[in-house]
Amino acid sequence: MGVELVEVVRSGFRECVHRGSVVILDPAGTPEVTLGEVHLPIFPRSTNKPMQAIALLRNGFQPVDAAELAIATASHYGEPDQLRLVTRLLDRFGFTENDLACPPDLPLGELPRAAALAGARDPLIAARRICMNCSGKHAAMLATCAINQWPTRGYHDPAHPLQCAVTATVIDLTGEPETDLGIDGCGLPIVPVSLINLARAYSRIATAAPGTPERRVADAIRRHPRVISGTAAPDLETMLATPGLVCKIGADGVHAGALPDGRAFAYKIDDGHDRARMPLTQAILQRMGIEWTAAHTELAGPPVLGGGARVGIIRAIPGVI
Repeated sequence: MGVELVEVVRSGFRECVHRGSVVILDPAGTPEVTLGEVHLPIFPRSTNKPMQAIALLRNGFQPVDAAELAIATASHYGEPDQLRLVTRLLDRFGFTENDLACPPDLPLGELPRAAALAGARDPLIAARRICMNCSGKHAAMLATCAINQWPTRGYHDPAHPLQCAVTATVIDLTGEPETDLGIDGCGLPIVPVSLINLARAYSRIATAAPGTPERRVADAIRRHPRVISGTAAPDLETMLATPGLVCKIGADGVHAGALPDGRAFAYKIDDGHDRARMPLTQAILQRMGIEWTAAHTELAGPPVLGGGARVGIIRAIPGVI
């Protein structure tokens, strides 16, 4: 179990707390803050996506522009331009939505999800593979298979040459010892990584030399923070408030990021609750010494509502980070 990190205060009473583990690294990669279990492997979930995209670039994937590389790194909301990017990538290599191995799903964003449901007589038919938030990554993986003349059927199998290359890249970037793989929500293999090594990988990505696969991914994320997430998404709002930051959320309360000078963080909220994410991320950034703005203040204290009025706050517990 981690330590108490975030509290929900309603009408002056502490309603509940969220526990978790956090690591913050200085520019040299030395831990400045370690709270909870930062050395035990976790499943990083979608915080793996920048590393998976780096693996694709290392193996010949050539996106036509930074937006296409961003969608290959995305947990997208299923917004129209995001789906157009996925479709363009599939079309270029002769694939269709049915070639994607990710499961059918409704869009992650509220408005695109409502639109999908409103346009379908049967809600079950509204779910599509291309709307699944990982579809950009899957499309880029199919493209990489085509480039290397690898089989496209079964590209999500852990023994497939593509997934072996992805696993090797994640191990290289994190320094994590090789271990048994899990299966992520989109059906792809996932490498367990400790928080401290996850933060080190992000530091390496954020500080990479121009032209390297690592730097290309970092630059795509910085240039297109909405493409890798969505309108009003946590990563978009945090990167808009913090120029130069590269960050990526993952399901079940995981988040990692790094600044251009190599300062980096990674955390896991034990119960995976999303409401703890933004206050904790902002507290970490403040501890890292970023230039604090009104935008950070707003993100750091989302309201608790009662009857439509603000009756409390969600905040990082003072003095913990």
